[in-house]
Amino acid sequence: MLRHSSLLPLVLLAACTVGPDYKAPATPSDAAARGSFVRARDPAFSAAPGRARWWEGLSDPVLNGLVQDALAHNPDIDVAQARIRQAMAQLRARQADRMPSLSAMGTYVHAELPSIQAGEGSSSLDFFNLGLNASWEIDLFGGSRRQLEQSRATLGARQANLSDVQVSLSAQVVHAYVNLRDAQARAALNARSIALQEQALGLMRQRLDRGAASSLDIERLQSQLDSTRAQAQPLHGDIDAYLDQLALLTGREPGALDAQLATAAPIPLPPAQVAIGDPASLIAHRPDVRAAERALAASTAAIGVSEARRFPSVSFMGLLGLGGTSPGRVLDIDNLTALGAPMLSWSFLDFGRGAAAVRQSEAQRDEAEAQYRKAVLAALQDAETSLSRFGNTRLQVASLVRAEQSAARSATLNSQRVEAGTSSLIDQLDIERQRLSAAMALSQGTAALTNSYVNVQKSLGLGWADPAEK
Repeated sequence: MLRHSSLLPLVLLAACTVGPDYKAPATPSDAAARGSFVRARDPAFSAAPGRARWWEGLSDPVLNGLVQDALAHNPDIDVAQARIRQAMAQLRARQADRMPSLSAMGTYVHAELPSIQAGEGSSSLDFFNLGLNASWEIDLFGGSRRQLEQSRATLGARQANLSDVQVSLSAQVVHAYVNLRDAQARAALNARSIALQEQALGLMRQRLDRGAASSLDIERLQSQLDSTRAQAQPLHGDIDAYLDQLALLTGREPGALDAQLATAAPIPLPPAQVAIGDPASLIAHRPDVRAAERALAASTAAIGVSEARRFPSVSFMGLLGLGGTSPGRVLDIDNLTALGAPMLSWSFLDFGRGAAAVRQSEAQRDEAEAQYRKAVLAALQDAETSLSRFGNTRLQVASLVRAEQSAARSATLNSQRVEAGTSSLIDQLDIERQRLSAAMALSQGTAALTNSYVNVQKSLGLGWADPAEK
């Protein structure tokens, strides 16, 4: 009975865990409840749940394929997944550290020993041994438990980082694709405008030859034509750049998508009403916010690890061996050697090193907490800004649509005047040029609208795959 009661203090100590227990900080939902997300009240948004694969709401099969290729083949995804595997391996190592270790050992020793009798030669000695070594350190003050807690939190942060890469990558692909289609559309409109201006310049030169126009009219049209021609090369340069960007994002070499995407296609449009669900809840699950929260949990556990190192540690070492002076004796059970040794170690005089390590861990925890608050505030600002810009861009595009429609009506009305002989063909060509300019502005506005839709989805942290759903 006495023998068992003497183990009670060790059992009680083993249940002790030093360092602060982790408490989750305030979430973005708490901030939203105090009046944030006022921009979400725009009628452009609905309270229906948002879609994780939000790009499918743009109804563009080519775009869907590009996003899936990027999520499957982009090197940044591979980097993040490799880091997750590293964290998982570290977690398994921490779990194994809490268990006893057992190793086998075989020894052969040959020694030449001097004789203890004067004048006699040396003698030799052979020793053979087979044995098992066992060791185990008791986690008296919870240092190993805190290390395990730290490793779990680190793994969670790495998984959130992968999700963050997925969110960012899907947004980059859609941005590049939308900008490509916009550049292609404006390049086609620019080419049509050049053709119209060349035709108008030719007609004006005919009028000059007849004395019905001046050189000033020629110079004015030539200047417009040169300005329009100057816009063509940057547009074609942008098209090449976006094609290369999409190729790299999908894990291909530059130029690999040129043939697939060379043919122009309409700019994908967002749905009439954007489902965002509860923005506060979505932001609480934003990958970057989750990664910051897990980093805070890991740094909190690190304080306990540093604290535990200031206290004594107790470990047990055991040895079982068979051996003797000949190989046959390693199989003789009578030559069994058994050894058990508890060991106590304690660096009680370290001149403040342990306390300094604890203070360093506490400062790192404070830094992680500040980084978490920063991530939450940045997420709130990102969401508010994205929601506001999307609503205002919708109004801008509506104005551009009306302007383009008005320019089209003007072209139709003036063509009737041309047929009636009350307006010249040159005037008609100039009105057509203005209509093309309005169409180019509308193309840019449409691309801006879709890009702002992308930013809304990214700000809400959509576009990542939950590992549990795979």
